[in-house]
This record gives sequence, C-alpha cells and structure tokens, in this order.
Amino acid sequence: MPSSPLPSRAAVVIIGGGVMGLSTAYHLAKAGVRDVVLLDRNAFGSGSTCKAAGGVRAQFSDPVNIALGARSLETFADFPNRFGQEIDFKRVGYLFLLDDPGDVAAFEANVALQNDLGIPSRMIGVAEAKRLSPLIATDHLLAAAYSPIDGHCTPESVILGYATAARRFGATLVPHCAVTGLEHDQELFTVRAEAGTITTPTVVCAAGAWSAEIGRWAGVDLPVTPLRRQILTTEPVAGLDPHTPFTIDFGTTFYFHGEGRGLLLGMSDPDETPGFRLDRDDAWLPGLAAAIERRAPRLADVGIASGWAGLYENTPDHNALIGREGNFLYATGFSGHGFLMGPAVGEVMRDLYLRREPFVDVSGFSADRFTAAGTRPELNIV
Repeated sequence: MPSSPLPSRAAVVIIGGGVMGLSTAYHLAKAGVRDVVLLDRNAFGSGSTCKAAGGVRAQFSDPVNIALGARSLETFADFPNRFGQEIDFKRVGYLFLLDDPGDVAAFEANVALQNDLGIPSRMIGVAEAKRLSPLIATDHLLAAAYSPIDGHCTPESVILGYATAARRFGATLVPHCAVTGLEHDQELFTVRAEAGTITTPTVVCAAGAWSAEIGRWAGVDLPVTPLRRQILTTEPVAGLDPHTPFTIDFGTTFYFHGEGRGLLLGMSDPDETPGFRLDRDDAWLPGLAAAIERRAPRLADVGIASGWAGLYENTPDHNALIGREGNFLYATGFSGHGFLMGPAVGEVMRDLYLRREPFVDVSGFSADRFTAAGTRPELNIV
C-alpha cells in the first residue's frame, strides 16, 4: 500500500507502471499536463518490462512498427543525456538467421521497406553472418538480415529513468496499489484502487497482459492474451565476442545476446498455453537444447546461471492496440515488442491525449480493427 493517501481527483489516471505507463506519464507531465497519476499493483516494471530480454530494434514488417522502433532507438541511444540514467545500451545490431526460402523472400521485402523508411538494415550472406556472430553453426542457413543500429539495454534502468523524470515534472506515481474496478458515466471515470478512489475525466490503460479486464471495466474490448515466456542466463562463455549481435534463429525463434561475460538466451515454446503463469519449469528445455545443438552447438556445454519467466501480451495479429475510445486511451498488446517501443509510444499517447497528430499514424492499431477494418499481422516476431 502507498505511504500517503491517493489524490481524490486527477486530470488523467494511468493504469500500469511498466515502460508504457511510465513513458506516457513522463511525456504528459513534461507537456504540462497537471495532476497525472499512475497506479501499479506491484513495483514499477515488475509486470513484463523487467522480465524482457532487453532487445531494441527497428527491423519489422509493418511500417508503423518500424517508425515506433526507430523513434525509440533515438531515445535509447541518448538516454543518459536526456534522463541522467545509464541503461547499458549495447548497439551491437540484430541478426536474423534464415533457413527457409519463404522467410528469405519476406525479409528481403521487409529490408526494402525498412530502407525506404531510413533504416540501414541489409540482407547478408551466410559467411558474413558467421563473422558477425561467431557462435553460430551455419548448416542449412540461406541468408540473414542485419541492422547495425539495433541492440539491447537494461529494462530496469529504463524504468528508473522514466519514473524519476516523470516525478520531476510533477506526476504522481503510486506503486503497490492495485486498481480493483473502474466505473464511468458520460463525463467522468471513478477509478477504484486498494488505497482509495480517484475521479478523473481520462483513463489510460497500459496494463500489458492484464489489460483485457480493464478494458471490460471501461466497456472496450482489448483482445490481449497472456502467454508465459522463459529466459535463461549462462555462466561465462570463453572467448565471447563482446560485439556479438542479438542473434535470432528465425525458424526456431531461439535467440541469444551478450549478458556480462555470459549470454542471455530464450526461445518460444510451442506447447505453452495462455495464462498468467510466472513459475519456471523444465518442459521447454528439450526443445531449447535441440535448437542450441543445431544452431549454436558450442553453448551446449555452457552452464546455466539463472533464469526467469515473464508474460507476452499477445493480440490475434501480434500487433499492438493503440488508440482511444472516448476518454479511455490504451497502449497494450505489443506481443513481445513492447519494451523496445515504449519511448515512442509514450509520445503517441501524449499526443492522443492532447488531441494532436502523432508523429506516426497509429489509427490502424485501434482495437476495433478486429471487427471493422481487419487485422494487420506483424511478421518479425519471436
């Protein structure tokens, strides 16, 4: 429970204290919006943000995602100057390994689109992929896609930077205070929380995997499904190249990047079923071991140091839900690429709140696309 009483009124209440909510709070407060209140059920970032692998990229198949990724990369690269917070940004690039002709064709089209939008990604041959990521085995590889401006950073530090800056501009941030209900009439919302009730004209849902329930309270269908993903870190890897890119075996979704003297690695589990599970288990390890043996066999003998589980917030087409329904705004459902888009989406949410034109048209990400205009699937997901 918070140490001081909640304000009874606010200009806007943000539900969710991950990167989306905190970035939104920061951008609103910096823009001069007074009485911004953010509530989170636990510690900031503890939902999904600080469970993320930390990858940041602009290599996507949808032009809006490319724009959001690129804009966020600008912030990550300049984060210490803007926020006074070091985030250990390693601009080592992202490398997608491709062993299927259909995937090669799709990535060629994606790279052409990315280049048109100013992203310096490129298709490369197998030999260059091996040079960039020496741990990989190249059996059956056909090509790869690489962008040097991508990389990875530390989610906990990003959270700290945004929270500190939002408070500095006057936002009220309240951790360990779960929202328990939401009522609304034609003009006002009543936000019910563990520590009290807040009346506000505007609510922003940035609750990640927990967003569907909040949407129901507001009468808005947010088709977000939680899905557990597990991550491991290894013991030190002898001879590890510190410039190793964030490497993804696209066919299996097995990925790794440097983490201290070892690696952080993971892979999707095709047998995982939706739900709010956050425990770790070993059922996915045989599949991971097979992918390692096939694509990075040197890692088979490296010990595991630690690991954790987090939640993806999936939508049916693996694209985000960004928009507004009246004075209920939402930014959720990023399907595994939310952390890397947080800086840019905070700007977008500020502009939607202020009824200004955002730097990129996100109207196609409205939640009503599943009953109206149709889906717009993102292909570059892992």
